[in-house]
Amino acid sequence: MAASPIPTIDIESLGLDQGALLLIRRALAERPVGGELRVRGNSPDWRMHLEAWCRSQGHVLHFDAAREEAFVTRGPHAEGRWLGAQSTGFAQGDADGAPAEDAAPGWGLAARGATVEAGSPPFFFALHRRDELWAETAGELYRQAAAAQWDPATAIDWDAPFELPSAVEAAVVQVMTYLIENENAALLVPARHLGQIHPHFREVLQLLALQCADEARHVEVFTRRATLRGHQPALSTAGGQASLRTLFDAPDFSVATFLLAVLGEGSFVNLLNFLHAHAPDPVTRQIARLTARDEARHVAFGMAHLEYRLSVQPDYQVRLRNAIELRYDTLAGTAGLNEEVFDSLVLLAAGELSPSAVARGHAAVQQLQRDMAAGRRARLARLGFDRDEAQRLSELHTRNFM
Repeated sequence: MAASPIPTIDIESLGLDQGALLLIRRALAERPVGGELRVRGNSPDWRMHLEAWCRSQGHVLHFDAAREEAFVTRGPHAEGRWLGAQSTGFAQGDADGAPAEDAAPGWGLAARGATVEAGSPPFFFALHRRDELWAETAGELYRQAAAAQWDPATAIDWDAPFELPSAVEAAVVQVMTYLIENENAALLVPARHLGQIHPHFREVLQLLALQCADEARHVEVFTRRATLRGHQPALSTAGGQASLRTLFDAPDFSVATFLLAVLGEGSFVNLLNFLHAHAPDPVTRQIARLTARDEARHVAFGMAHLEYRLSVQPDYQVRLRNAIELRYDTLAGTAGLNEEVFDSLVLLAAGELSPSAVARGHAAVQQLQRDMAAGRRARLARLGFDRDEAQRLSELHTRNFM
C-alpha cells in the first residue's frame, strides 16, 4: 500500500514570533503521536525558532536542506500536560439540566464543562454541594430577573404632583424607614453567601447577584421616597433590629433562605401589595408595585430551593422547624413590630384621622396580618408540613413581619 502523504503547512514569510506558531500548533494537534508534519517557510530565522520550540515541547525535528523543508514528528509529551485533567461536567448540566452533585476544589473558577489542567490551584468554597443550594428553576428565574431589571430614575415618576396632610406624609416616611432596614437585611444576607458558592452552580450565583441588585435598588427608592418632601428617615427600634439580626445568625444557606425568603419576604409581598392598594400618592404606589414584583421572584427562588433540598433530604424539614422555634425563643423578649409602623400602616389605610376612617384602617391592617399568616401557612404546606404544624409555625413567625 502506498504511504499516506505527509500533511504540509506553508507559513510563507510569517515568522514564528509573528503568529506562525499558532498555525503550526493547530496543524500538529491534528496528527497522532509519532505522526509527521511538513513545514515550509521563508522568513528569516524560522528554522532556528522552530528548532527551539520543538525542543521545548518534546517534538522531533529534522530538516531537508535541499528542499528547505522541516519535518516535525509529534512527541508524546504534548499530551502529557493534560494527563490527569479534570472534567467539570457539561456546560448545560446533565440530561435533566442539573449541575454536578459536588463541585471539586480543583475545578476552581473554570467554566462548567471545561477541562481543567491537573495541578491547577484549588479554591475552597463552603457551598459546593448541589443539595445545599440548587433549585431546578434557578436558570429560568435568572432569565426572568435579568429581563425584569428596572431603573429607578425612569421607572418611577418622581415629579408626579401630590400634596399630603403632614400626618399622612409622616406615616409614609416611617413606613419607608422600616422598609429600608428590612431591605438592608434582604441585601446583606444573600450577599454573605455569594462568595461561598462554587461558580459551577452559576445559575444560583447569577440569580443571587441580581437579587442583591434588586434589594440595593429597593433601598434606593425607599430612601428617595422617605426624603422626597425634605424629611429625614424616622424611627428604628431595638426589637426590629433584633429580629433582623437573627437572619444573620442563621447557620447555613438553606436556613437563611427559609427564614428570609420563604417566611420574611413572602410576608413582605403582602405588605407591598397592601401599600400599593392604600398608597396615598402615585410615587408610593409605583414603588410598591415594582418592588413587590421583585420580592415575589425572591420568594419563588427560596421555595424552589427548599423544595429541591427536601426532595433529596426529607429529614432537613426538622432543621427548618427548629430554625423557626429557635428564632421565636430568641425574640420572645422583644416588642416585635414597633407601634409607630403599625399606626402608620393604619393611617395609610385610613387616609385621615377621623374615628370612622381609623376604624377602617385598623381593620385593613388586621386583614393584612391574616393574609400574611395565610400565605406563610400555604408556603409551609408546600414544603411538606402538615396543616396543624404549618399553622403553629406560622404563628411563631416574628411580629416584625420580616
